[in-house]
Amino acid sequence: MKKLILIFCIFLTALPSMAQDKDKEAHRERIKALKVAYFTQELNLNEKVAEKFWPIYNKYEKERRDLHKREHIDLKNVECISENEAEDLIDEFLNVESEEYKIKKQLFKDLKQIISAKDVIKLHKLEDEFHKKLIKEYRSKREQKDANSSE
Repeated sequence: MKKLILIFCIFLTALPSMAQDKDKEAHRERIKALKVAYFTQELNLNEKVAEKFWPIYNKYEKERRDLHKREHIDLKNVECISENEAEDLIDEFLNVESEEYKIKKQLFKDLKQIISAKDVIKLHKLEDEFHKKLIKEYRSKREQKDANSSE
């Protein structure tokens, strides 16, 4: 009976974190769907071009996300790291920047085979616009949440 209660307690404590992970994943999927719709519409991608475009772009996005995970380490206190560790971090940051440049360059090269150079430039601009819209939306929701909680 004690084991059953222990397992039940562990399950109950794990549920919120599993729900949070599902919420984050669902949120990411919603953002991805919005991005796909936005880029497809703004670039005026027909079905044939979209079939070639999205695998290339999704590969780039995954590689970029992986790079950002390497770069965004959880550093609690900079004062506690040694000079050698700081040098290693600087090297890692520069490596990430270099690799990000390489994957962006490859993205542009691959995309120019299926869309015009002009559309590649437009995509670059759309990425920035989409990111700004996301931040604006996030801030707006945050302000609404703060306003509602202070009432």
